[in-house]
Amino acid sequence: MASHAFNQVFTITTYTGAPDIMYELYIANKNYSSWSLRPWVLMRELGLAFKEHVVPFADGAPGSNWDAFRTFSPTGKVPALNDGGTVVWDSLGITEYLAERHEGVWPSDPQARSWARCAAAEMHSGFGALREHCTMNCGIRVRIEQLPASLKSDIARLDELWSEGLQRFGGPFLAGVNFSAVDAFFAPVAFRIQTYGLKLGPAAQAYAARLLDLPAMRQWHTDALAETWREPAHEAEAKAAGMFLEDLRSAPSK
Repeated sequence: MASHAFNQVFTITTYTGAPDIMYELYIANKNYSSWSLRPWVLMRELGLAFKEHVVPFADGAPGSNWDAFRTFSPTGKVPALNDGGTVVWDSLGITEYLAERHEGVWPSDPQARSWARCAAAEMHSGFGALREHCTMNCGIRVRIEQLPASLKSDIARLDELWSEGLQRFGGPFLAGVNFSAVDAFFAPVAFRIQTYGLKLGPAAQAYAARLLDLPAMRQWHTDALAETWREPAHEAEAKAAGMFLEDLRSAPSK
């Protein structure tokens, strides 16, 4: 069952997986927070039970999220996982913590696992132009008229990396038959491709569509469109990328 309350914090409790395991996952707005999506979609697709806490981004002023986010995260950032009082922060840290406790987080095959870890780490630390020019905003559609050279380079590398994984390990996911952490790390990119109409080769484009069609990704998108919060800095970044075409979200709160 799920309960929504659109106030400063709303919580959704999801009962899946083993009933004696209940993590608490702290995230920010689903429309904007790419880092939050990674552990959320990983846990949902693996069927791990968790209680979700959504704490919206503040008004964009420097340090404006610090006080609110410091109540659950030592860095003052999202995401953060609480496991019976043990606090784990950063999407990569959370992923590795879960991998020590649950099968399927990383591929079982050693070659696929090593490749998946490298690809996820590359996403975690790289693709700066993609982040800068195509900030995550699930609910709008923007047409980029001209791609900067740095963004073209990131898109080309993304295409190369995805195509390599799909061909090498046989698909339909990047490291083989099953969805794993490497797919979770690239899940926000699929939303960016949808929002900004980015074009990749056929295999990579089909993979992006496959990610968007996952049950957990469809649920995230539905929740993102239902949000009525707006954060000015995120809005401005997305609309500065090109021609604003469409806003699919619920009307903003007054």
